[in-house]
Amino acid sequence: MYIDIKYLNLISSQLQQFKKKGDFLWNFRCPYCGDSHKSRTKARGYVFRKKNDLFYKCHNCGVGATLPNLIKHLDSKTYDDYILERYREEGQYRGKTSPVPKPEFKFDAPVFKKNVFKPLQSISSLDSTHPARRLVEKRSLSEYFDDLFLCPSFYKFTNTLIPNKFPSLCADHPRLMIPFRNEEGEIFAYQGRAFGSETPKYITIKLDEDADKIFGLDRVDKSKPILVVEGPLDSLFLDNCIAMAGADFNNFEGDLIIIFDNEPRNKEICKQIEKAISQGRKIVIWPDTVKEKDINDMILAGYTKEHIQQIITESTFQAASASLRFAEWRKINA
Repeated sequence: MYIDIKYLNLISSQLQQFKKKGDFLWNFRCPYCGDSHKSRTKARGYVFRKKNDLFYKCHNCGVGATLPNLIKHLDSKTYDDYILERYREEGQYRGKTSPVPKPEFKFDAPVFKKNVFKPLQSISSLDSTHPARRLVEKRSLSEYFDDLFLCPSFYKFTNTLIPNKFPSLCADHPRLMIPFRNEEGEIFAYQGRAFGSETPKYITIKLDEDADKIFGLDRVDKSKPILVVEGPLDSLFLDNCIAMAGADFNNFEGDLIIIFDNEPRNKEICKQIEKAISQGRKIVIWPDTVKEKDINDMILAGYTKEHIQQIITESTFQAASASLRFAEWRKINA
């Protein structure tokens, strides 16, 4: 892959607003459609890694291509150099001394799932009296109406994406749908939250089995400290926050601040806090003045986002100070 990255950097001077956004993710104005003609700051072309190859995708015109075809579109001479170097390298790796024939690129185009929720209604499109809309409003999530959805038949809908995921539809029911998007805005997983007493309360479905169930990848800035909570809805109330919906935060790189629910009598949460402390993680241990269980409950109790962010800053501990505060937190709330 180092050859691919080398040649991507070589053509970067021909790509407007070219910048690296993360590990194996680059962004620039689309060289096919030119992006927006009204705004010179729009940049909706992305090069990203899929398994062991780099691909290009524009979220304005929809063009998708392999990296070699992107290079060929921009500069035929650089394309010839790329082919020669890449496949000379492959020939040497295989122990061949004879020239390696120029390959014909054949690949399975990646499946882009940006519109996977197209059959569903967004919460914003529902009538103000609709029970689903009223529930979301009750949780103070009105700001996110456009990216939360109603699924009338959760099992049936999931089976259209993953055949026979639910063999029986007898207990099918509606759920609030929360999309998990990657850095390019593609939906790679989703979580269905029950409206009633259905169990489990949350069901998370992965469309990409290789992806970790991390919510908020499309909103996070990895160059800044990253807040980490468990629930996707909680993460929406905080700046630069992701949710680990059952995923291991050890698989995510960055300056992480782990925020656990405020439940000192919950043995599982206490076990997770102890593990995070032993790993040297930065963690938040809530002050005794906070009685609410999680971020959403704090919002409903009247806390502002700014106040919660301030409490988090003042209640972040690490190493020995985390151990001392954790012992005190458990003792006071025993």
